[in-house]
Amino acid sequence: MTQLLIIGGGPAGLSAAIRAKEVGIDDILIVERSNILGGILNQCIHNGFGLHVFKEELTGPEYAHRLIQKVKELNIDYELNTIVTHLSKDKVATLQSTSGIREIKAKAVILAMGCRERPRGAINIPGTRPAGIYSAGTAQELVNMKGYKIGKRAVIVGSGDIGLIMARRLVLEGTAVEAVVEKMPYSSGLRRNIVQCLEDFAIPLHYEHTVSRIFGNERLAGVNIAQVDKNGQVLYETERFIECDTLLFSVGLIPENELSIGASVEINPITGGAVVDSDLESSTCGIFACGNVLHVHDLVDNVTLEAYEVAVNVKRYLDEQTDKILIPVEFDEKIRYVVPHFINVARASCDTSFKFRATQIYHNPTVAVYAGGEKLYQRKFRIITPGELEVITVKRDLMEKVGDCKDIMIKIEVGD
Repeated sequence: MTQLLIIGGGPAGLSAAIRAKEVGIDDILIVERSNILGGILNQCIHNGFGLHVFKEELTGPEYAHRLIQKVKELNIDYELNTIVTHLSKDKVATLQSTSGIREIKAKAVILAMGCRERPRGAINIPGTRPAGIYSAGTAQELVNMKGYKIGKRAVIVGSGDIGLIMARRLVLEGTAVEAVVEKMPYSSGLRRNIVQCLEDFAIPLHYEHTVSRIFGNERLAGVNIAQVDKNGQVLYETERFIECDTLLFSVGLIPENELSIGASVEINPITGGAVVDSDLESSTCGIFACGNVLHVHDLVDNVTLEAYEVAVNVKRYLDEQTDKILIPVEFDEKIRYVVPHFINVARASCDTSFKFRATQIYHNPTVAVYAGGEKLYQRKFRIITPGELEVITVKRDLMEKVGDCKDIMIKIEVGD
């Protein structure tokens, strides 16, 4: 039996393994389906990583290298080219590799499988299926890891961070980016990426627009873009044609939770990730989650910090120090989701972080935390946008006041 099985060898899995080893868990196995550790970081050759964790600016491969080297220094076991085909609620994992199929029983499991991109089919754009249409992540892999030039003129659908970064990358590789179109009235990416990747390169960003039709037979010939109304419906009278041979989709990420569902883990319909308590433990005892498989993060540094947190909680679980008294975390209509979904009142003497995304842009709001109707904590923000994950931390001296209340309520309060 393995003490701790970690599914996924990206930044979440590597970081969780490192901290788990540091806090005294010796028997750890990381299972990774790729032929290298590091996950998506290996194709993210731009900088901007590591400022919070390593206190310096790194590229994605540099960030991954530091985690991988630490895993090796700590002699943490890992298996590459190995797929977990099933995970049971009893924490029995079925592994498949070139050496065959086998089962591993674990005392605890950390889900760290990351996420995948939402495909073209999810947004139902009519037209043909010519060559030249990619997800932003696929384009990133082709350009950064395989050295291909994927086209001469491009349009990007969606303003997710990968799409914004690829807009800049394509320009640097000699591809003209004609437009980025975003269906919402705001970007789903970080503000710094809009500035550094679009504005600095004079790439137009059209809000409340989408691609309404795709043209081309063997190769993409062009697209129509059009405005959308407040309900997201295409206003076809506003259509205009843009000639291009490349179309990228950056329209959202989906946590990879097929294994979680097989293990009877409850899934939150908004995040697409596991429902977890403040220990980051799922509804299935002994199965924890962190990183993008739990909810989509903006920064890999935050993935690492969350993985550090879950590793400490797993150690407590393995030491049988995990009394559970759960109360739900609720939120108002201005908030899209909050993680965690429950607070373990039995450990309310710890600092507790709440991570949330807003439903729209709010200027000068106050975020307040209520326990049983009484205001426990508040923090003023200059601006909150849906594209940026916000975090508030309530100190343990305040959390101790939660007591016997029946719920925690988080609100975004905007003055008149």
